[in-house]
Amino acid sequence: MVDFLAENNLCGQAVLRIVSRGNAIIAELLRLSDFIPAVFRLKDKSDQQKYGDIICDFSYFKGPEYYDSKLEAKPDLQDLDDEFRENNIEILSRFYLAFESVHKYIVDLIRYLDDLYEGVYIQQTLETVLLNGDGKQLLCEALYLYGVMLLVIDQKMEGEVRERMLVSYYRYSAARSSADSNLDDICKLLRSTGYSSQSGAKRPANYPESYFQRVPISSTFISMVIGRLRSDDIYNQVSAYPLPEHRSTALANQAAMLYVCLYFIPSILQTQQAKMREIVDKYFPDNWVISVYMGITVNLVEAWEPYKAAKIALNYTLDSANIREQASRYSVSMEGLRPQIQQLLKEGFLREEIVLDNIPKLLNCLRDCNVSIRWLMLHTADSAYDPNNKRLRQIKDQVINDSKYNPKILFQLLLDTAQFEFTLKEMFKQMLSEKQLKWESYRTEGSERMTELAEVFSGVKPLTRVEKNENLQAWFREISKQIESLNYEDSTAAGRKTVQLIQALVEVQEFHQLESNLQVCQFLADTRKFLHQMIRTINIKEEVLITMQIVGDLSYAWQIIDSFTSIMQESIRVNPSMVTKLRATFLKLASALDLPLLRINQANSPDLLSVSQFYSGELVTYVRKVLQIIPESMFTSLAKIIKLQIHAIMEVPTRLDKDKLKDYAQLGARYEVDPKQLLEDGIRKELVRRVAYALHKGLIFNPKAKTSELMPKLKEMAATMDGFYRSFEYIQDYVSIYGLKIWQEEVSRIINYNVEQECNSFLRTKIQDWQSVYQSTHIPIPKFPSVDESATFIGRLCREILRITDPKVTCYMDQLNTWYDLKTHQEVTNNRLFSEIQDTLGTFGLNGLDRLLCFMIVKELQNFLSVFQKTILRDKAMVDVFKAMLSAVNPVKGIVANASKVYANAVAKTQKIWGPYLESIMKVGQMQILRQQIANELNYSCKFDSKHLAAALENLNKSLLADIEAHYQDPSLPYPKEDNNLLYEITASLEAAGIHNPLNKIYITTKRLPYFPIVNFLFIIAQLPKLQYSKNQGMTCRKATDPVDWSPLVLGLLTLLKQFHSRYTEQFLALIGQFIRSVMEQCTSQKIPDMPSDVVGALMFLEDYVRYTKLPRKVAEAHVPSFIFDEFRTVL
Repeated sequence: MVDFLAENNLCGQAVLRIVSRGNAIIAELLRLSDFIPAVFRLKDKSDQQKYGDIICDFSYFKGPEYYDSKLEAKPDLQDLDDEFRENNIEILSRFYLAFESVHKYIVDLIRYLDDLYEGVYIQQTLETVLLNGDGKQLLCEALYLYGVMLLVIDQKMEGEVRERMLVSYYRYSAARSSADSNLDDICKLLRSTGYSSQSGAKRPANYPESYFQRVPISSTFISMVIGRLRSDDIYNQVSAYPLPEHRSTALANQAAMLYVCLYFIPSILQTQQAKMREIVDKYFPDNWVISVYMGITVNLVEAWEPYKAAKIALNYTLDSANIREQASRYSVSMEGLRPQIQQLLKEGFLREEIVLDNIPKLLNCLRDCNVSIRWLMLHTADSAYDPNNKRLRQIKDQVINDSKYNPKILFQLLLDTAQFEFTLKEMFKQMLSEKQLKWESYRTEGSERMTELAEVFSGVKPLTRVEKNENLQAWFREISKQIESLNYEDSTAAGRKTVQLIQALVEVQEFHQLESNLQVCQFLADTRKFLHQMIRTINIKEEVLITMQIVGDLSYAWQIIDSFTSIMQESIRVNPSMVTKLRATFLKLASALDLPLLRINQANSPDLLSVSQFYSGELVTYVRKVLQIIPESMFTSLAKIIKLQIHAIMEVPTRLDKDKLKDYAQLGARYEVDPKQLLEDGIRKELVRRVAYALHKGLIFNPKAKTSELMPKLKEMAATMDGFYRSFEYIQDYVSIYGLKIWQEEVSRIINYNVEQECNSFLRTKIQDWQSVYQSTHIPIPKFPSVDESATFIGRLCREILRITDPKVTCYMDQLNTWYDLKTHQEVTNNRLFSEIQDTLGTFGLNGLDRLLCFMIVKELQNFLSVFQKTILRDKAMVDVFKAMLSAVNPVKGIVANASKVYANAVAKTQKIWGPYLESIMKVGQMQILRQQIANELNYSCKFDSKHLAAALENLNKSLLADIEAHYQDPSLPYPKEDNNLLYEITASLEAAGIHNPLNKIYITTKRLPYFPIVNFLFIIAQLPKLQYSKNQGMTCRKATDPVDWSPLVLGLLTLLKQFHSRYTEQFLALIGQFIRSVMEQCTSQKIPDMPSDVVGALMFLEDYVRYTKLPRKVAEAHVPSFIFDEFRTVL
């Protein structure tokens, strides 16, 4: 018969593919369980209020129209819904595909069973497949894996969360409209069961059997699978555990499968006492905590509580005397095994001959160790006992007391066993690889010894006092030929013949009285030794390695091992060489990967890579977690160095007198650090954790403080960061790492990540952690709960700067780059602030702050435009004023008659809209001033620290602009193509070096707006009466109670106009020019000698506008005659 798993056996291949897919699906479910968007849990009140109306469970399906109409009624809600879809559709699709694959899996399995029943596979029926060894395993696994999937989904993804995700996917995706969509079936299968994995949660009635029966499966198939699992040793494991007391361990995997499959026929658990008794006697006579799949543990006491037959059958196992007997047995076993295994691990003890002579003993020792570790680990695991269940607590306490359980001793035994296993396996692999060579060399040696003896008895060899003996000569020649003829390939016959040859050599020594000649005796003894070695060598079998692999399985501890992390870390802290022993333990744990990967590998499935990456990634993450203690210890020492660097050690000046050298050595304050075995990733992780925490804690501001805490906190933070930096520099040579490189990479990553998270609040499509280029799974940047409206420290810093430089309470002096308090006239802050930020957060920090301000400007401009469109342009009275004003000022080149009255009237009628208008304009202007200051600081430090980079960037920028201008004049000249990132990349570099003008930026795209120039013109002349000109300070506010800050006003208006077509700016400037000319004309006719203050203000506006935009003067002079400017200068 064809091998069941052969490639041409369609029946075997079909079920193998199903089982392979099952293992891959479970890996995907486990992987996704870490990526459930928190918002679907609706745990926070804020989430409930914000998303409560757009995230629904299956109640949505009762009346989708009601929910949809509720959404349509509120545009804000619709907008939020669209944003939510954009942010989550990708991850929802991934979850849906996983859920769909679970449903497809069971549908495919049922179809396979139908095909078997209908005879699609020639000569194969359900019965014949179950008679085949591989077929039996695969069919049992197929049902078991489906059960595991359902349990994993319910354990890792709460029912309500699943429902919300499925409904969201249904609403947002196009899949619901496609004809082949099986979304209804998936929803039926995965609707909430009412189960919760929280400790103390009540178990729902008929759970999980009602969940398992949502898709009906052939009862014949289930009962035949359970029959096989009950009666057979389907994996032939008992041969690896010959002792009867190890039987439950040998059958542990099968027991887990049986446990899951029994839920498909709950009647056995409920009423069939005889069957349950048989199952418990065979699988659970001495254990009640089992590992279901990759370390997911289950306590049968709790799991079988609702089932009468199962509960009664388990009572004997849970009898207090039986628990005591088992626990005491393992306690005694532990005491005996520890010294035994430590003796085996002594240097030089495990030699080849000892191993070969004692294979059974060594394997027995391994079995005893692994069985004891398994029983104690599972039956004392916290995760297996619900602390709220009194009976479970009592059982756990009894196990711990009777077994004298000590986690440190158990862990030590695990370490030693893993080390012993590893050493033994390596020796065996070595011996297996050299087996044939060694055997053949022993055969040659033995044969040659016999040939030499034959020559001795020929009388020719000059060996003292040996008479010629032709019989012995012929006999030894024959023996030599016999040894030479031994065949390695036929090991059984060769072994039998070798034993006979040894016997013959013993007899020849006795019968021919050869003992008297020591040399002959020595030859015979050597040959016998070689023949013995041949027997030993031929007995090196691969079966021993396979047995060791089976016995050494640690997959049950895939999750429990985490409870030993603190013990591992403490032992590394005390004794760093412990890392080598841990290596063997981690390798032992890695063998758990064989379980899910075996079938995937057999099926040649493309899932092999992703599944092995997931589990090995989990293992690597755990190893990193354990070894993190090394950089943690290092950073504890580093903290002491930082303290010294900041407080005790002075900076050494660049020039130093020789006699002062001793003072600067400060020998007493130096601190030595032992930097052995430090892992770079661990160092980075610890550095990131500490720096991120320092930034989070150090940059929290109290907005109610009388004087701002900004500068003191920045100075303190700069000292802390400098301490970190210098200490890192200090240890880099000890540890042989590039300290500066690591420092710059990680600090820039922390700041960029925080900027990205802060900017998320301005983005419609948020950047999730798993999408961020700055976040990493191995070196994660910690997220801290927000302390105010900002999400991160960079947001708090930015908002504190905006608060203290608020144009409503401060006045900005452009010539001095300084902000003064409007009431007290005291200096609030100046451009030193940005140098301080540079010292604290470096270029990345300033750059990040600049990016955040860009987002804020965009948000402010968008809000401004929506207010403009929704309130100003929809107010009929206002629009009438604008229309009247437009007709009054036409033509713009002319002069408005009765100017002051016309203008004053229009301003008076529109007074109510200017408050919010002014606030928005000044906010934008304030942020533009901050952006200018940041650009100046970045440019200054770039020229100072990296003059070549600054020069190269400036030249490249100029030449690029020249090329682009040339292209527009002559399109045949080259221009960067669309797919060329040059312009995009150089812009980022120029902004980082401060070589840009924030005032020239286009922040938002705009449409044509009616009355826009006239509205802005009325706005500016409405503000002029609030301002006055002073020779020393320029334009300042008249009253502190009605604050207007000149620079933010001009820059804000300039930025706003920059977002629109340039003709709006021309019309706006023409209106101002007309205003100046009209008012001046009226003054002249009324013979008023002084220039009115509003005209001075308007002229100042034009002057500053030209200065800031770097436009030629003729732009202003086109609208205002030069003699007015001349007169204006005499006023200045």
